[in-house]
Amino acid sequence: MTPLEALGMTEKESKYAYKRKSAWEILTKDQIKKAFDFSEEYKKFLNNAKTEREAIQEIKKIAKKHKKKIILNRESEAAIVLLGKKPISEGVRIVISHVDSPRLDLKQVPLFEDSESNLALFETHYYGGIKKFQWVTIPLALHGVVVKKDGTKQIFTLGEDEKDPIFSVPDILPHLSHEVQDTKKMSDAIKGESLDIIVGSRPVKGDIKGKIKAAILDKLHEDYGMIEEDFISAELEAVPAFKARDMGFDKSLIGAYGQDDKSCAFTSLKAIIDLNRPEHTAISLFVDKEEIGSEGNASAQVITFLRSIIKELDPNVDMDGVMLKSKVISADVNAAVTPNYTEVFELKNASSLGNGIVMSKYTGHGGKYSANDASAEYVAEIRTMLNKAKIPWQTGELGKVGKGGGGTVAKYFSRLGMEVIDLGPAVMSMHAPYEVTSKADVYSSYLAYSAFLKS
Repeated sequence: MTPLEALGMTEKESKYAYKRKSAWEILTKDQIKKAFDFSEEYKKFLNNAKTEREAIQEIKKIAKKHKKKIILNRESEAAIVLLGKKPISEGVRIVISHVDSPRLDLKQVPLFEDSESNLALFETHYYGGIKKFQWVTIPLALHGVVVKKDGTKQIFTLGEDEKDPIFSVPDILPHLSHEVQDTKKMSDAIKGESLDIIVGSRPVKGDIKGKIKAAILDKLHEDYGMIEEDFISAELEAVPAFKARDMGFDKSLIGAYGQDDKSCAFTSLKAIIDLNRPEHTAISLFVDKEEIGSEGNASAQVITFLRSIIKELDPNVDMDGVMLKSKVISADVNAAVTPNYTEVFELKNASSLGNGIVMSKYTGHGGKYSANDASAEYVAEIRTMLNKAKIPWQTGELGKVGKGGGGTVAKYFSRLGMEVIDLGPAVMSMHAPYEVTSKADVYSSYLAYSAFLKS
């Protein structure tokens, strides 16, 4: 069967073959059942891995269960490595995804009392690209770690269990919002400094200043052995307390926080877990800090971690030679056409939910600024691989020219001389507290990463 026949296309229809059939029509009945089963595992992963540290711990647990070699870097970066039949000198195959997502981080001195509203609150600094108005009034959970002065760690996961308290950023009622919100630009209506989280209201007894703050500090010391100074050496994140859920009457979609980019992290994890000995050494790499430009010592810009892995596999290898012969998938999502805002998409070159994994030749903004731009030869290679394996796929571009844009980690690996392309599912409501994906696209991503790592 030819690739066109697999897609149900005639030669005349082939020009837009990748768009003419949805993934649901291309996948077999057995594959669709597997896609739904796969999504149950994926939803559990999303619920257990809302932060980068939690994601790495889940990845570590799954890797060890399946006896796969995993290497960690500072609890927020990891690599699963599977030796191939060919020597390292002939290059490796890498699928790289990121495990961080937009959220609200607590400031280092977060706790204060507002006497006018009789509330204790945490001050936050938002992380990554968010629409600030989306983060008010929703239920939030507190996740992260506090490292106390004696070096002991206190892990927080508060707000996920139904018996746990939740937290929230307050908003003004519509009766009083005209001057302070309604007449302003949407981006100005909610200030970053106003994203303070309510954490309590009950004061301690006695004639002291800051009774509500004092009560919260007493509670933190009683339950967690914390003092106020411990916040300074903490990584505490406020994330949506929502659970991953099926969406739609047909349950074909998934609604959840953090699907950018944990949809790619989970599918690339499963791809290498299910892989036996491949031709080339395969690496699934999970990095942090992508949402803030890949800065930091556990991010994609710092290639020392990858170099150390390759050196461990072959101490005598020519590192530059390996890089030049290696091939990479930057496993990251693209924007799904949004029905109420189609005017910002160039629809011939936009990705949609349910049309399979999205191949993005380039990202960036403006004149492809700050983008990897995959070669025609590499695009053809990936396209052929997908067609041969009968994996549903589509192309995608992040909006009309000049309407915006965004980047991925692809450019950092292309600078090393590697062949790199972006490949991942489409996401609707990207960077919102609740994002939407298609089960068919998520499963197609797993199939694509599996095919690539085997190649």
